[in-house]
Formats: sequence, C-alpha cells, structure tokens
Amino acid sequence: MERGQMRHRRQRQVLVFFVLLGMSGAGTELGPYSMVEEMERGSFVADLGKDLELGLTELSSHGARIISQGNKEPLQLKVQTGDLLINEKLDREELCGPTEPCVLHFQVLMEKPLEIFQAELRVRDINDHSPVFTERETILKIPENSPLGNAFPLNNAVDLDVGTNNVQNYKISPNPHFRVLTRERSDGRKYPELVLDKELDREREPELRLTLTALDGGSPPRSGTVQVCVEVVDTNDNAPEFQQPLYRVQIPESSPTGSLVVTVSARDLDSGVNSKISYTLFQPSEEISKTLEVNSMTGEIRLRKPVDFETVQSYEVDIKATDGGGLSGKCTLLLQLVDVNDNPPEVTTSALTSPIPENSPETVVAVFSVSDPDSGNNGKTIPSIQEDIPFLLKPSVKNFYTLVTERALDREARSEYNVTITATDLGTPALKTQHHVTVRVSDVNDNAPAFTRAVYTLLVRENNRPALHIGSVSATDADAGANAQVTYSLLPPPDPRLAPAALVSVNADRGRLFALRSLDYEALRAFELRVGAGAGTLSRSCGYEVCLTGGSGAGEFQFLKPIVPDIQAQGPKKNSEEHSAFRNSFGFNIQ
Repeated sequence: MERGQMRHRRQRQVLVFFVLLGMSGAGTELGPYSMVEEMERGSFVADLGKDLELGLTELSSHGARIISQGNKEPLQLKVQTGDLLINEKLDREELCGPTEPCVLHFQVLMEKPLEIFQAELRVRDINDHSPVFTERETILKIPENSPLGNAFPLNNAVDLDVGTNNVQNYKISPNPHFRVLTRERSDGRKYPELVLDKELDREREPELRLTLTALDGGSPPRSGTVQVCVEVVDTNDNAPEFQQPLYRVQIPESSPTGSLVVTVSARDLDSGVNSKISYTLFQPSEEISKTLEVNSMTGEIRLRKPVDFETVQSYEVDIKATDGGGLSGKCTLLLQLVDVNDNPPEVTTSALTSPIPENSPETVVAVFSVSDPDSGNNGKTIPSIQEDIPFLLKPSVKNFYTLVTERALDREARSEYNVTITATDLGTPALKTQHHVTVRVSDVNDNAPAFTRAVYTLLVRENNRPALHIGSVSATDADAGANAQVTYSLLPPPDPRLAPAALVSVNADRGRLFALRSLDYEALRAFELRVGAGAGTLSRSCGYEVCLTGGSGAGEFQFLKPIVPDIQAQGPKKNSEEHSAFRNSFGFNIQ
C-alpha cells in the first residue's frame, strides 16, 4: 500500500534528478536566425515551414504559433506561407543595451500534436549612433614640472552601438605638447590618455585648448568631439596614492539604499592645500552614477538605490583622489552582488483546452512554463499539483510542462476541476507561486435512461371513451444536454399476433399514455405492452404479460412480478447486467 502511494506521488511530482542538474530538455532546436536591426515591420526572417519540413496547410492544422518571452511579441508566424516575420521594428540598443550578441529567444509551439521547438534570433548591430562625450568641455590641470611621458586619463565617449561600431580610437588636434593614446578597460570601453611629449612652461603658456575626437569603427565611421582645456599649474611634487590599487567587495542584493559599500583611502605627502584630497567616481557609466555615490571628504562609497542581482551581477568603477594642487591618483572598485532568494517562480500558461470530453484519457489540458530569475538553487523550481484530482504533470522541453488527464473522467460524478499548479523554488527560505486552472468536463452519451419503477400495473375500466388519458411514465438520464433528452415509444410485442399499438399510444416527449379506443374485456383479456425510453444512441426495453379485466375501478399503478422477460440492449452498453435492462424500461398490465 505504501509503495503504491509513493509511486502515485511520484507520478504527480515533475521534478526529477536531471531537472535539478539544469538539463535543458529534449526540444528540437531551429536556427539560429539572424537579421540586422531597424528593419521595417513585416520583414522576412526565415521560412519556418521549410525548416520544420511541413507543408503550408500542415502549419495551420498543427496549430503552429510563436511564443516569445516577456509581454511584447516581436515576431509573428504567417501560417499561410510559413514565413517568420518581425512584428515591429527591432532596436538592438533598446533590446540588449551593450550585450553582444543580442539574442531573442522564442519557441515554435505545435498544438496538434503537442511539440515545442526552441529557436533564437540574433539581432545584428548597424552603425546608427555617434560617439558622444558627456561634457562639452573637459578641464585638465597639469603641473608645469610634469615629466615627459606622463599620461593623463580623460573621460571616454559613449557610443550605444556595439562591436566595431563602438568607439575604436581617439585623435587630438595638432599641438606641440601632447599626443593621445587609446586605452581599453576590462569591460571593453576605450578611453583616451593624453601623453606629455614636450615640457610645459606656465609663464609662457598657462593654458592650452585642444580638440579631442572619438571615432567608431563603422563604415563610414561616426565621430564626436569635446574641447579639452589644459591648465598649467605650479609645482605639486606628490600625487595622492591609494592604500590599495583594487578594492574587491561583496554585498547582498537585498542591501538597502544608503548602505556602506566600502571606504577608500588615499594619502598625499605634500602639505597644506596640496595635501587636501577629494574623492570622485572616475568616468562612471550612467548605471554606476545612479547606483553609487562617494563622499568627497571621507571616501565612503554608499548605495544610491536598491540593487538587483538578476539585472546586474557586478559593478566596476575607478575612484579618483585629487589633491589641492590638481594631482590625482586612481584605484579600482570591483563590487560583486550576492544573490538572495527574492524572486518567486513564475508560471505562464501557453495553451489551455477546456472543456474536455469525459471519455478522453491522457488528454493534454494545458501547456505552461515555469521560470525563476534567481541563480543557483534559488532559481531551480519544482512544479506540482494537488493529490486528489485525476491529472498528472509531465515535463516537456526546457522549463515547459504539460497538464494531462490521468484517466477517463466521469462528468456525471464531477463536471469541473480547479487545478492549482504550485511552483516552489529550492531557495532558503523557499518561495512559491500558485497558478489556478479551471478544467470543465463536457458530456458524452454514456448513460441509458432509467425508469422510476421497473414494473407497473395499470387498471382501466372497460368501455372507456377513446383518447382517454390512462397514466404516465417517467424516465431520467444522468447525461446532460441533448444526451439527456428522453423519448418514449411503444416497442413491438413478442407475439406478432397482438398489436398493442392499436389499443394504446404514448406521448413521445412527456410519456403520457392514452387508450386509442374503447376496451372490451369480453373481446380481449390479456396482451403485452412494452414501453421503451431512449436518449441519443442508448435505450432499453423489457416485456411483461398484461391482463385486461372487466368491472375494475379507476386506473392505478401496482407492482407486479415480471413474466417472460425479453431483454434487449441497444447502444454502447450491450454488455450491461440484466438488471440494467429492467431499470431502463417497464411493462404495463392493463386491467
């Protein structure tokens, strides 16, 4: 008994070992497909019909459609031609930002029969943005005694394009003192450094004005410029130096706004104004400027807003310490976020079939996916349903599952099920999400009509008037709708010499019985009358001996023992037990 319960429970739990290991599923992959950004709506991407090896009519008959992630639907499938088209103009920078390659994941869902294909569309960049400097003018203070070869970093230009279409190099306007070098950060951003080639003399030339140009690698290249004002200052012998060249810090993503990240510290061997240090973020990206702030006096770096591991996992920024004489030093802060289980699983229903016929075992009721943006065990999920319903969850391709009937259903026992899909992650504490699906069961004609009694005796006084209402019969059917509409009729007698249909009639809809003519006890004392009730393709019949006697009182029903049963079963339940035939038909004894 215990083993059976365990096996039954395992049938309802979808999680298996390979799910825990992050196995990607058994779905077929298509593509990958590729196209450039900014193409017009309706532009051709690929011939899915050809890739799926399906004819044009087969795509429609299989119920093929595109499932995209998120609320937008950037792609559409034209089932008449099998073409995959873009549904809107795609902006690579809006879709993916600096991420390269820019990949849109989608699925091709076949509903009949159920099959899911994984696919991806890579959106290629075009050179539609020019490099832009965040400031119109940069002021650079350089001591006049700076040695030749000293390098002075400048703010980089920002280009929303990626790859070769991003900033590739910098140029400086012709001058006798400086040349420019193009450097690259760990995140791939290129920034300029001014290199001193000729000594400065503040008394001769206290200020130099230069034009810095940023060029991208497009064809043709785009560019942006900024004015650089070099102010030559008096001698300041020592630049600030940080205690550490690299500060590596980890904080949980749940850290509130204002939390202290780290305190950086630099020192300057000079005295007076030249030893007073102020701290700033050096060339921060827009995201870092929104996230971090530094106290210029103390070097404390704090959060300006909440952080989210699922959006950004780490931040890297240079911290600049500048003394009162204009000299500066740098260090690097690498801030890594630690994931916490702050996202419950998400359940998304892709297809739902309701109602379903009651005689359909192992029928796909719903197709749904489960996702969790957290990482590690925090992002692994277990979908399940309640124990007391005849449904199972079955895994499909990666993160997709199907809800199927465990066996044939019985509408007469239960016509509707409320299925609760519970998705629970493996984090600590575990988070869960519940998604409710209502499954309605449609009727099939699987119940024959049943009379309220098996056998009746009807007493009728002889010499009655024709068309006299002598009684009524009633049968019910447990089915619904047209399958429950009962029709009454007189059935042929076992003895073909008797014709009860010439004596009695029955109303087909209401089951009312009428004497067609005046009955004469001396002429006819006994005959058999059989009434059948039918609904759809199901009906029953039974025969009894009927006696007609004279001098009786008013018509009434009495129970009699059936004589000479003649059982006939019609419709799907031909193998029913004998008592079911008596239940669904009756005979009259007329006296």
